[in-house]
Amino acid sequence: MEILAQPRTAAFFDLDKTVIAKSSALTFSRSFYQGGLINRRAVLRSAYAQFVYLLGAADHDQTERMREYVSSLCRGWNVNQVKEIVAETLHEVIDPIIYDEAASLIEQHHAAGRDVVIVSTSGAEVVEPIGELLGADRVVATRMVVADGCYTGEVEYYAYGPAKAEAIAELAVSEGYDLSRCYAYSDSVTDLPMLEAVGHPHVVNPDRTFRREAMSREWPVLTFERPVRLRQRLPALGIPPRPALAAGAAVAAAACAAGLVWWASKRRAARVGGPGLGTV
Repeated sequence: MEILAQPRTAAFFDLDKTVIAKSSALTFSRSFYQGGLINRRAVLRSAYAQFVYLLGAADHDQTERMREYVSSLCRGWNVNQVKEIVAETLHEVIDPIIYDEAASLIEQHHAAGRDVVIVSTSGAEVVEPIGELLGADRVVATRMVVADGCYTGEVEYYAYGPAKAEAIAELAVSEGYDLSRCYAYSDSVTDLPMLEAVGHPHVVNPDRTFRREAMSREWPVLTFERPVRLRQRLPALGIPPRPALAAGAAVAAAACAAGLVWWASKRRAARVGGPGLGTV
């Protein structure tokens, strides 16, 4: 008797305030300041935006204003320099804010044979390295327009709201996922389309309005509150390198090495009187 193979399944995770305790893009503001990309005023403004975000007070209009601000802020930045800074400071910035509960869920889904996909509104240059560290199989993230190796300030693809659900539907076709058997996790009401796209939606750390919405739909509500250093979790996760990310890991390692060389050269320049890191 022929045994039919079960359809493939996946678990889709929002990133900010779902897997990590803060906004991934805003969290790197100090690193970008130290790398000379932004000034002190931009750091303070990013800190305020992070504060509003953590309070759960960022509605759709405020989120759009933050997107426009970040897009204009990065206009003219060198893409390779951004990648180097992220690679160099990734552990320092992200390690302390990974939710232990999210790391455990990633482990459980992989153990059950499901792919793990990070679906985030933050930029790909930030989200992809985080996804690699988490052992994610795939990443969906916002992409900026690049010309001559620099950001133009325009958005090529905005992974927000309905666009996340559309990306999941496209992955379901290309990867053979049965969405009725898939899982999704998010803290934001703007991710309702993503949650509605799967058979097992879960709401994480919702505000009062989103909690009511989840209860009306009888969706599970999860509380994540234990940040843990990712380096402490990785041995427990025991996730082997995935084919989809193996090449990315090599690129990340090269970028990290390049970042260290760049940092050292800046420090040497500072010691001999040249412009050092953080010059604005």
